[in-house]
Amino acid sequence: MVIRYRPLGAAMALAFSGVLPALAETQVLDTVVVKANRETPLPAAAGSLDAGAVAARRAFVSDTAQLLDDVPGMSFYNSGGVSSLPVIRGLNDDRIGIRIDGMDLTSACGNHMNPPLSYIAPANVGRATVIAGITPVSLGGDSIAGTIVIDSKAPVFARAGEAPLYGGSISAYYRSNGHASGGSVAAQAATENLAISYTGSIATSDNYKSGSGTEVKSSEYEAQNHAVSFAAQGDGNLVVANLGYQHIPYQGFPNARMDMVNNDAFFANLRYEGQFDWGKLEARAYYQHTEHEMNFLATKRYNGPGMPNSDMPMNTDGKNLGFVLKGDVMLSERDTLRVGAEFHGFRLDDWWPPTSMTGMAAMMMGPGTFQNINDGKRDRAGLFAEWEARWNSQWSTLLGARYEHVRMDTGTVQPYSLTSMMQMADQRAARIFNAEDRERNDNNVDLTALLRFTPDANSTYEGGYARKTRSPNLYERYTWAPGAMAMSMNGWFGDGNGYVGDIDLKPEVAHTISATASWHDAAKREWNFAVTPYLTYVDNYIDVLRCPTSLGGACTAANQTVANNFVYLQFANQDARLYGIDLSGRLPLGSSAFGSFTGRGVVGYVRGTNRDTGDNLYHMMPLNAKLALDHRLEQWSNSLEFQLVAAKNDVQAVRNELETAGYALVNLRTAYDWKHVRLEAGIENLLDKNYDLPLGGAYLGERPFAWGTGVAGMGRSAYVGMTVRF
Repeated sequence: MVIRYRPLGAAMALAFSGVLPALAETQVLDTVVVKANRETPLPAAAGSLDAGAVAARRAFVSDTAQLLDDVPGMSFYNSGGVSSLPVIRGLNDDRIGIRIDGMDLTSACGNHMNPPLSYIAPANVGRATVIAGITPVSLGGDSIAGTIVIDSKAPVFARAGEAPLYGGSISAYYRSNGHASGGSVAAQAATENLAISYTGSIATSDNYKSGSGTEVKSSEYEAQNHAVSFAAQGDGNLVVANLGYQHIPYQGFPNARMDMVNNDAFFANLRYEGQFDWGKLEARAYYQHTEHEMNFLATKRYNGPGMPNSDMPMNTDGKNLGFVLKGDVMLSERDTLRVGAEFHGFRLDDWWPPTSMTGMAAMMMGPGTFQNINDGKRDRAGLFAEWEARWNSQWSTLLGARYEHVRMDTGTVQPYSLTSMMQMADQRAARIFNAEDRERNDNNVDLTALLRFTPDANSTYEGGYARKTRSPNLYERYTWAPGAMAMSMNGWFGDGNGYVGDIDLKPEVAHTISATASWHDAAKREWNFAVTPYLTYVDNYIDVLRCPTSLGGACTAANQTVANNFVYLQFANQDARLYGIDLSGRLPLGSSAFGSFTGRGVVGYVRGTNRDTGDNLYHMMPLNAKLALDHRLEQWSNSLEFQLVAAKNDVQAVRNELETAGYALVNLRTAYDWKHVRLEAGIENLLDKNYDLPLGGAYLGERPFAWGTGVAGMGRSAYVGMTVRF
């Protein structure tokens, strides 16, 4: 018997049907296929998003991260149009393990303008899965929030003895707000043993407008993605080679002081899977290279005298290299053992050429090149073992352990000038930094223990504990300059504040306990309800404090107390606590000659506090809910969606975080499917509500930059889309 392994865990993801998202009770956390003679363990909580669900959202979603918008516990740091940063239960960005086709990618930017999920277009996503909190150790380390697994479209082969397969699709969309448009082309050909496919896409948008009609500057973007896949199979073996290229000529960031003015990335990914009598072997090797440039788009250029063509170039070169080797061994009818080894290496150079401006600007940003991160290295080597046991039809367990060694280092640095009186603080800091032994080594241990009880066909209960560890990233440890300009250029939090690193930061260690109770129909297709409370304590949480005056530069005495302006901060280890609850459900409401009606919804709440200072943690999503009424009549689908968000009053004082008011949005969608054609239309923010994004940060879309204004959400936007399949 061939089954799909679904590791235990309180996973959170959504299954989609047609054009409309719908909560389901099917959970697929990995695509491992093994030979066995027993049933797959029942899942504890809902599902995954597949290629059909992605296709149903292309007309109104260009950002791959936002495909997960309806997943319980998920929220996003709103930034660039295709580069938002994901958050799971209040823990963001680098605290999440993100795997793109098994590749462990790292953002190559001091503002995280190219986060991992931005490297794959929605048109190429075949499956997306979110596992929150208690993540099996076989799905990666160096993360404390959970794991997001994105797989591109799987290769499709012709059936034995049949003619070769040929097919593809063409999609296009238009959105009124920002005059956004785009589309994708996909083509494939396959025989019984060989397959080749291509996916290309483009997405563009002008600046969007808020519900008040105000233009949100620096929100425009253009992104192009191309991916080619080659696959071969035979005798239980599968080999897949993926190649891809991305070009983003520009992308504005309304909550950052800089914009992206170019981003070119290439990747190569080789995967082998082999089926054997004892189980399955998987091996993967990958390489990814990014060349990234930041500068000002039009609305952020200096407008002072003598500065008509102001610029401030900042360049980054990042390389990811890694391999994974793991095996699934069927020890018995009851026991499965998973073991593996991984390596991930990251190289980063971040340098800022001198400005072409004259006068005071040239004295601050010239005459030489500023080295922000020079020859940065971050290498992770890990081993893991995981034991799954199904004791009987009702009880099953999962125990796992993972060890990782993280080595980090960087070269010497320099400010723009070694002699300018205006750069004395950076000159002093560079001398101190260069004199230090900059190599750091961390030994990290992860542990996972999960217990599942399935008393009957209509209920599942699961609980467990996880110890997860994350080492600091290169920017948290190695940004060194305390000057106001340099500090303001580092920071991916969208708050307008400046940041400096701490070379002696310790790894974060999170202890999470959570439980999931879910009730559902026996087939897990009609109705379900799930509730997941959780509690996380983080030792050595990397938060911030006002940078000490001993650093000089922008770290002044006044900076210690200012409460109504941008401030300058240093990363620091402190302890934190997060707790919350996620609810999700789906219920058929009835059917008639006019079609079937279904209600669905998700509710999320998270609270985070700094246990050392008593302050709130930054960017905690307030209480929020998404409710929808879905309708289907044969090939016609409709949905009326409501998004409700409470006021955000629990803000972080040390960052001078802005409060936001509560709001309610209404979305209307419709779609019709023929055999080879799909048409869809809808209106986002139907009532043209004016509101600020709770995780949008500070508005920096145009000069002069001023503290106290949040980033407005998008106003009403009508969209249309069409897909032709052949």
